[in-house]
Amino acid sequence: MTTATAIRAIVTEGAPQIFAFHGTGGDEHQFADLVPRLWPGAGLVSPRGTVSEFGANRFFRRKAEGVYDMADLSARTDEMIAFIRETRIPGVPALAFGYSNGANILALVSFRAPYLFERIALLHPLIPFAPPPAPGLSGRQVLITGGACDPIAPLTATEALVDYYRAQGAAVTTEIHDGGHELRQGEIAALQAAFAT
Repeated sequence: MTTATAIRAIVTEGAPQIFAFHGTGGDEHQFADLVPRLWPGAGLVSPRGTVSEFGANRFFRRKAEGVYDMADLSARTDEMIAFIRETRIPGVPALAFGYSNGANILALVSFRAPYLFERIALLHPLIPFAPPPAPGLSGRQVLITGGACDPIAPLTATEALVDYYRAQGAAVTTEIHDGGHELRQGEIAALQAAFAT
């Protein structure tokens, strides 16, 4: 996988390795300052999406807003799973979060390979289809955040995804603010709490 990454070595024994997935138009530096601030000593793996949409980095192609190229999504998900397997540090807890498009690719990874991460956080995800059953998600800790007035990831879709993970047996927590697609401080606080070790 030809993915540019920003990787920081773990400097504190016992600290986790955190994978951070940027939103559309972001890059591997989008959360590079946030991770060490919230979890000092944690390692960071931040892949850059390899799809360009009018110059904006993404993790998979789409045909229109909320309409995914499903064949491309499937192939990119397999590539990302392989990348994560190659990058994980054996014996170190692996946690992951993604925002918007990054949350979407992370969700797809969790459907197919739920064992890769001990905990995940999906910030403003949009999964506009019914995911397949994933019994391996049972007991996994999942944080899902969103905005009640989000025009890109509507609240109904967020709630449907929460219901899906709960139906798989995952331990789901949520943080929903009254705004749109923007990240708010309450979500950052919820993310920090979800990944606290």
